[in-house]
Amino acid sequence: MARRVNAILAEHNERISAKRSDESKHVEVQPTVEYGSLPNWSDSVRRVPNVALRSALFGIMKTGARHYVEQLEISSLGDASVMYTGVLLDQGDLDVWEAVLHCSRTQEWGAECRVTAYRLLKILGKNDSGKNRTNLDLSISRLKATALKIKLGRISYEGSLIHEVYRDHGERSGRAYAIRLNPKLRVLFREDQFTDVDWSIRRALRGQPLAQWVHGFYASHARPYDLKVETLHRLCGSCASSLSDFRQNLRRSLEAVRQESANFGKPFSYLFKNHLVQVVTTPSASQKRHLAKKR
Repeated sequence: MARRVNAILAEHNERISAKRSDESKHVEVQPTVEYGSLPNWSDSVRRVPNVALRSALFGIMKTGARHYVEQLEISSLGDASVMYTGVLLDQGDLDVWEAVLHCSRTQEWGAECRVTAYRLLKILGKNDSGKNRTNLDLSISRLKATALKIKLGRISYEGSLIHEVYRDHGERSGRAYAIRLNPKLRVLFREDQFTDVDWSIRRALRGQPLAQWVHGFYASHARPYDLKVETLHRLCGSCASSLSDFRQNLRRSLEAVRQESANFGKPFSYLFKNHLVQVVTTPSASQKRHLAKKR
């Protein structure tokens, strides 16, 4: 009797072990997400994920044309995939998001970044006026209300551009914010997935959204390759009614980038060749190292 019981128990244990072994084969490996803080960067640049510079996430739109969309597939370059829900964003919103990232760069991801509206406007290079404070507040609300699903290779991020916002409307300090970023947003800043955009040039291009987009897009490439005009039209999210209208605006924007880049000692040249746009930029120090590794 004892032998039979032992045999039954042994068989039972073997079945459990086999089941556990089989289940372990189907367990998916979870992606490792590093927390901590990002390496600091200087006040002369704004660090931005390439997916935000190489897509229509912060697009080119007509004044007052902010539409709400759900699960909209955003045009992007390469194998990046972006699905978006929220009010459409523009280059002004990118300026504000860059400013929030800039303020948060010296602390742990996910920690509260306490900052006044005055300081954010100063980082943005804007006067501390009632109109600018209102526009800043609206932009922060838009960035908070975003729902994104960004896929880069085998890694993806799903969440908002700003995780939480608390406001202090006290009279002494004026309007102040406690802003929290999702720590998992850090996956968008992996090596070779971000660009340090020259802030002086971007600021000089304010009021020219397509020129700002063109500057950021080409800054994210160590060695830009030729692209069709219609490809750039799609990637920037332009609302131009015709491709010929966009081509004229693109030419003006490229010229604006060329002039401002020259003013700050960073040569930028372009050439329209049939339906292609050829651009030569001045690589950053990190991009030069990247190119050197490929030799």
